[in-house]
Amino acid sequence: MPLYEHVFLARQDLAQPQVDALAETATKIIEDNGGKVVKTETWGLRSLAYRIQKNRKAHYVMLEIDAPAPLVAELERQTQINEDVIRYMTIRVEGHEEGPSAMMRRSERSDRGDRGDRGDRGDRGDRGRGRDDDRGGRSRGREEFEI
Repeated sequence: MPLYEHVFLARQDLAQPQVDALAETATKIIEDNGGKVVKTETWGLRSLAYRIQKNRKAHYVMLEIDAPAPLVAELERQTQINEDVIRYMTIRVEGHEEGPSAMMRRSERSDRGDRGDRGDRGDRGDRGRGRDDDRGGRSRGREEFEI
């Protein structure tokens, strides 16, 4: 059977148990129609690049699926009907990743307190000095242009 990754974004005002219930509903649709969910990952509440239906954030969930194409069409139809899901995407993949996905590895690796990749920037005490005014050194009047 073909392999797919199905990612959906749930509304920001849902509680985590409600998001888990959405994932369980999708899993039930897949298993009732002869497919198999290989892995389910909840990526958590993340900021969106732009507002979608007045939402600035969304709960991200990914399902790795082993299922025939008609089942994927039914899953997308059911997902489209659900008002709690604001976006979804299903793509066909050659194989599923072993271990956590790239999104999960990124969240484990990045720690807000650790800025080791920037190196030592040194003292930046001269920042903001040497300007005549708020406009970056430009004069406000015409006194410079007198002939």
